[in-house]
Amino acid sequence: MDKPAAPLPPSTPLFGRTDVASQTARALIRVREMLLRGEVARGERLSELPLVARLGVSRTPIRLALERLAHIGLLEALPVGGFTVREFTLSEVHDAIEVRGVLEGTAARLAAERLGDASELDRVRGLCEQMEAFDKLTVDSLPRYMDANEAFHAAIVELAKSGMLRRTLQLTNSLPFASPSAMVFPTSVLPGSDQTLAIAQEHHRAILGAIATRQGTRAEALAREHALLSKRVLELAVSDSDALASVPGGSLIALYPRPKS
Repeated sequence: MDKPAAPLPPSTPLFGRTDVASQTARALIRVREMLLRGEVARGERLSELPLVARLGVSRTPIRLALERLAHIGLLEALPVGGFTVREFTLSEVHDAIEVRGVLEGTAARLAAERLGDASELDRVRGLCEQMEAFDKLTVDSLPRYMDANEAFHAAIVELAKSGMLRRTLQLTNSLPFASPSAMVFPTSVLPGSDQTLAIAQEHHRAILGAIATRQGTRAEALAREHALLSKRVLELAVSDSDALASVPGGSLIALYPRPKS
């Protein structure tokens, strides 16, 4: 008598669901890269079938990836099917950075109010010290500084102990020019980069100090001011085509007012 088949382990995919999720993730990353690198122009139409051929991914994951990119605001769905690449006015980019500042300010305030043991700040303090070791940004040091900067901002959000706030910030930061490190690279190629770096480092120290001393209102104001530094860098980058090209998603920014509908 044949032995009954062994039950599938819990990790075994059923109906290819795991494969679809994996392909969707790959398609999402690749299409997002195309948008950020300017491989497709703002206003250009994206359809599933050409992307299937281009990326070597089946149609369902492509559709899911495009829907996700539309959800986070990088694409616009067309009534007749398909999607177009969104463009953003400078005003919209400023608003995105402003919203991040409000959210990160709230995170800093909650971090100060909800701080338990002082040891919770060890990671933030270590990241702050890592960034202070840089007196200028170079080709070699830039990736390390950006990683530490992203980790610093993420650690402040974790200290806020709010899943709702974390998820909302993740959505805001999905717009490439709104993330904490979006303006770090253009900073490195603009005049006065050393001064801008010094200001950013001072902001980090001050935010850390306010949280450590449980000064929630001060921590919130400092974090909002820190986010506005990105707006200053953007304004400088707009007048320098090379600097603007270094902004992730810079090709999606339209340097003219959008006509009223």
